[in-house]
Amino acid sequence: MSVKVKICGITNIEDARGALECGADFIGLNFYEKSPRYVALDRAREISSTIDGAARVVGVFVNPSREYVTERIEAARLDIVQFHGDEPEDFLSGWPVQVIRAIRIPPDEQINAIASTCADFILIDTFHPGLYGGSGRSRSLSDLRGLDLSRVFLSGGLTCENVAEAAALLPYAVDVASGVESAPGVKDHRKLRRFIENAKSTR
Repeated sequence: MSVKVKICGITNIEDARGALECGADFIGLNFYEKSPRYVALDRAREISSTIDGAARVVGVFVNPSREYVTERIEAARLDIVQFHGDEPEDFLSGWPVQVIRAIRIPPDEQINAIASTCADFILIDTFHPGLYGGSGRSRSLSDLRGLDLSRVFLSGGLTCENVAEAAALLPYAVDVASGVESAPGVKDHRKLRRFIENAKSTR
């Protein structure tokens, strides 16, 4: 079975439709207001309605309040919530949908084991001192060989050129935002297609 693909940082209906047409399994909506890929609630509702079950909708949050997340789960019909900040472990419990815990690893630091967490999934991203994801920074994948990645989203500097290498490690999914963009928050549909084709061609 081929790896699943999450296209994150979708900000408009055209890009959502393009990602779906190319075979995306997950669409990520970023609710972190400091991100260039931030979507307001009204726009998130429109995008979610366009998706209409054709892919799972993931809401991305950074150090939010429970009330903020709950409002968006209900209004944007989120299937999964992704916590990409410094949320404590107990914040990950008690949600009505599945949870992704993002861990940010510096490019020169190895992963010796997948973190223990109550979250349903783990997303491995590359650490950037000034950003909570979406940096486009890549890291070596060699330390992930041999690890059980069956509930892991691999992210961090993935592009059309290197996604096949990441998919060959057999993660649950690969995740991309800046690697398929023409500008922050604007997807390049040719890159979208190539990225998803290259990811799913690896079994």
